[in-house]
Amino acid sequence: MIEQFFIQNGGIILRLVVAIVLGMLIGAERLFVHKEAGMKTHALVSMGSALFIIISEYLAIKYSISGNYDPARIASNIIVGIGFLGAGSIIFQNSQLRGLTTASGLWVTAGIGMAAGFGFFSLAVIVTILILVIFLSMNFIEKPIKKISDRIDKIEIN
Repeated sequence: MIEQFFIQNGGIILRLVVAIVLGMLIGAERLFVHKEAGMKTHALVSMGSALFIIISEYLAIKYSISGNYDPARIASNIIVGIGFLGAGSIIFQNSQLRGLTTASGLWVTAGIGMAAGFGFFSLAVIVTILILVIFLSMNFIEKPIKKISDRIDKIEIN
C-alpha cells in the first residue's frame, strides 16, 4: 500500500524534495550570515511554489477539455504573493534599508521552486548554484568596499 503510493506519486515527491533541498541550501547561506529568513523559510517558499505549480499542471489537465484554464495564472500569482512576503521583510531602520537581499533571495527561491515544480531540475540547480555564488562571493567582496566607503564618509564629514 505505501509502496504503491510512492510509485504513483514518485514524480511529485521528487519535484517537492528537489525544491525543498535547493531552498534549504540558499537558506543555509542566509543562516550562516545571520539573516532573518533562513533554511525553513527558504525551503517553505521553494516547496510552496513547487506545490502551486504542480496544482496548476493538474488543473490544466483537468480543465483542458474546456480550454478556459490558463496554467500561467497560478505561476504569475506566486510571483505577486512572494513580492508581498518580500516587502514585509524590508525594514527602514536608522536611515538604512534592511532586508532587500532577503526579499530578493525569497523571490528567486520562489522561482527555483517553480522550476522544480515544472520538473526543470537542471534550471533549478543552476540557479541555486548561481545564487550561492552571488551570496558567498559578495560576502568577501562587499566587506572591503564597505570599509573604503566608510572611510570616505568619515573624510567627507570632517
